[in-house]
Amino acid sequence: MTASLVLASSSPFRRALMTNAGLSFDHQAADIDEREIESTLHGASPERLATVLAASKAQNVALSRPGSLVIGSDQTMSLGSRIYHKASSHEEVKDNLRSLSGKSHRLNSAVVIVRDGEILWEFVGHAELTMRPLSSAFIDHYTSRVGPDVLKSVGSYQLEGEGIQLFSKIDGDYFTIVGLPMLALLEKLRELGAILG
Repeated sequence: MTASLVLASSSPFRRALMTNAGLSFDHQAADIDEREIESTLHGASPERLATVLAASKAQNVALSRPGSLVIGSDQTMSLGSRIYHKASSHEEVKDNLRSLSGKSHRLNSAVVIVRDGEILWEFVGHAELTMRPLSSAFIDHYTSRVGPDVLKSVGSYQLEGEGIQLFSKIDGDYFTIVGLPMLALLEKLRELGAILG
């Protein structure tokens, strides 16, 4: 290997994806204010926002990891021009689910590789998820059963759990949905000589 790999994330889901793929890497959470960065990007597309946040995370961690390939990632969820964030309360979860009910939304998962502050590569994967029409009774039941976990993801769901019950159709790969487009990332790491080709 030419350089060590560092994942600029505290996400257990992203770490699991890289571990399961057999990658040897370290991880370190970035120290950035995502909402502050977002406030400077007036009118940015959901894809651009995800890319800037992923790059900001990687560049922040790269400051203390000279020579390493630092992988930053971020995901935005959008419905038309509306960008969703992680809900801060169960009431906000319910409002979000009502707004998504019966509609298709998009997950935009960005991944960026940085070395010594320089962006070497960036990529955004997309997934389209269609929620079935949800009754108020189901939304109440779902948020009650899932509990605090509904606050852990931007869409208030994990497809590997009860969140799968929200959907009628999903177009996109699993890795993009979880928040780290692994196929594109692995291809680039092979190209960079960071893993065997």
